[in-house]
Formats: sequence, C-alpha cells, structure tokens
Amino acid sequence: MTAPVDVGPAAPGGQGGAGGEHRPVPGATVVGDGTTTRDRTRRRWQRWRWPAVVALLVVLVGLAAALPEPARSTVPLAPDNPQDLGARALAQILERQGVEIEYVRRSAEALAEAERGGTVLVTGSTLLTIDQIEALAALPNDLVLLEPDPSMLFAATDAAETAAVAGPPGLRSAQCDDRDALAAGAVRVGGGGYLALTDDATVCFLGGAPGVGAYLVVDGDRRITALADASLLTNAELADMGNAALAVRMLGRQDRLVWYVPSIDDFGTDALATGPALGDLVPPWAALLGLQALVVAAVAAVWRGRRLGRLVTEPLPVTVRAAETTRGRGRLYRRARAYGHASAALRAGTASRAATRLGLPRSAGAPAVIDALARATGRPTDEIAGLLYGPPPTDDAGLTRLARRLDDLESEVHRP
Repeated sequence: MTAPVDVGPAAPGGQGGAGGEHRPVPGATVVGDGTTTRDRTRRRWQRWRWPAVVALLVVLVGLAAALPEPARSTVPLAPDNPQDLGARALAQILERQGVEIEYVRRSAEALAEAERGGTVLVTGSTLLTIDQIEALAALPNDLVLLEPDPSMLFAATDAAETAAVAGPPGLRSAQCDDRDALAAGAVRVGGGGYLALTDDATVCFLGGAPGVGAYLVVDGDRRITALADASLLTNAELADMGNAALAVRMLGRQDRLVWYVPSIDDFGTDALATGPALGDLVPPWAALLGLQALVVAAVAAVWRGRRLGRLVTEPLPVTVRAAETTRGRGRLYRRARAYGHASAALRAGTASRAATRLGLPRSAGAPAVIDALARATGRPTDEIAGLLYGPPPTDDAGLTRLARRLDDLESEVHRP
C-alpha cells in the first residue's frame, strides 16, 4: 500500500494547492519515492537477513568457544575421568592418602616433572617413539608401567621380559612374596604376562604358562613395576577383589606421582625437548575459532557463488585435418630451428608405436623398451638407446638422418 504524500501544513487561509485542504495521514512518513518506512524496512531486512544470520552464528560460536572447558575428561585411565574407563576414583584415594598427583599428557612434561622426584606412571607406550621410550626408561625415578610393550619393558630393565604366551583371564592369587601383591590377595586379570630372568625380578599372579605372571616387580636402584592388565585401575573395576589394594600400594609408595597418559598429538615428537610445543602456545579456543572461520567461509562461498548452467556445445567454425596440423607444427619447428623438440616428437612416436607392437604396457620404462626392441630387431642395445634417447640433432640434415633411421627401426619391428 502506498501512502499519500504529506505536503506539509496548509496554505494561509485554509487553502492548499489546487483548492482543497491537505491533512497528514497518521502513520505515514514523507518519502520522496512514495513508499512508507515499513516498506523500506522490509526490503532492507530481506537484503541483509542472511548476513545477519551468519553474524549471529559467528557470535554464538565465539561465545561457545570462550566458555570454560569442563573440569573432567573422557581420556581412558586419566585421573580426572569419572567414567568407567577413567581412574578418578583411584586418584581421589591417593590424594586422600597424601599423594600429590601431577597429570601430564606429553613426554617432555613427564620428564620435566620427574626431575622433582616421585614415582612415574606410564599408562601406555604404544604411541611412543623409541627416543621417548629410552628417555622415560632412563629416569632414576620408580617406574610403574601399565601394559608396556616389549620395547618399553626391555628399555626399562633386563631382569624380565614379556612372555610369548599369555595366560587366560581369570581369578589369580598372589603366589609370590611381594608385599603389595600379598596385600591384594587375589585379583581378576587377563591379557599378557611377564617372565623373570634374574633373581631381582619377582612375578606374581601366575597363570597360563609356567613362571608367567601378570604382575612384575624389579627391585634395585629403583623399583620398576609392570602390570599386564590396566583395567584393574579403572573406576569400573577398582572395587573388584583386591584391585584397589594393589593399585594404591603400587602407586602410593611415595608422596608424589607423575601420572603420564600419552596423547595422540604427542606421537612422533622429540622426547628430549623441554620447550613448549606448538599446541601449548595456541590458546584452547583457537581450534574452535579456526572451525568457525571455515564455516563462515563456506557459507560466504555458497551465498556469493554463481551457479553455472549446463555445458552448451557449438559447432566449430572450421575443421582442421590432422595432417594439416602436423605439417603446421613441423613448419613452426623448422622456423624456430627447434631440432630438439622435433626429434623428441619423432622418437616418442617411434617408441610408443614399437612398444605397442611388442605388447609392452604404456607405463614401461626406457630400459624395458630398449631390451624389447633389441630382441625384436637383433640390433645392439647401445644402438637402439642412441636412436631413441640420444642427443638431439643440430641441423636439418641431422634431423633428416634421424627420421630415416627411426623409420628403418620401426619397419624392422613391424616386420612379420
């Protein structure tokens, strides 16, 4: 609806314009193009609504990225993970016993924290490199290894080794003189096992193969403990049988514990590096901000993109025969004195046709083509290599001789 235009107050004497009194219409605004404010606002909203929606999404994502991260995680065997696969219950028990826990995710952090003393717990060594394993194994601290692979155990001690045959899972008693194992009594374990090689090593919770146990203790300058089943420390199984007693005595021997859970982004990094990694220098919300920028760029590309129509074929203005194209290219080569390009084209054509004739694949290399041509023609391989892959001619006469010799070679290959 177009509102009438308000022309202002009436003329003196009550007359306005052509003879009638013009009164302003309530709710109408004087606009030069005859539209109302509502019409102009509606058009502006239709023009800017999508950019406004994108800006609103950007603000919401930014606010979500700025929110503090939750205090707990979902990392298996992490001391702040309250789920079944976490170890928060064990961490809380140790803290009530006066053990200070330092939770780290990188080997460099574990090495730095180990310098302050205490026991070092390594929850897994699958993601670690050889340098990281050797650096951790060389620590003078007491080590507790959960499900270590053979390389980790070999680097830490030579008093025991990983058993080749693992015992079946089930309930096992201590069957040794280690105080921690005797305090636990019996545990339900599964997985691999360890075999003692010297008198310094003690194997407990035997099962399966003779002398193979799921719990290993090596006493010496430091105490090295290996447990073949890390699930005993999880929240779901800590209260089962003697799991809690074994875990608390195994990790609570000192008043400080470095709890190292290797992370995926720590894979392949230098274990001896003590400086902060690139991920440590970037704020925690940088990843979400980068994802937000990608979403905005994708939306902007869709919004401002232009849809192409279907392909349209059109007849060529003129048809050029292949022979004319070849002769034209040859004249260009001759005018430019491009003997190298011309000889390369001749040699490539001869090699391709000869290889096809001899049944060679298109991916066959130069040695295969030369050997096949030598067997087919009886010529020496050096002669064929010189013809197909030798230096380019330097004049018209040399190019002509090369063309004739290539033609003779190809005719011998095609000879029945």
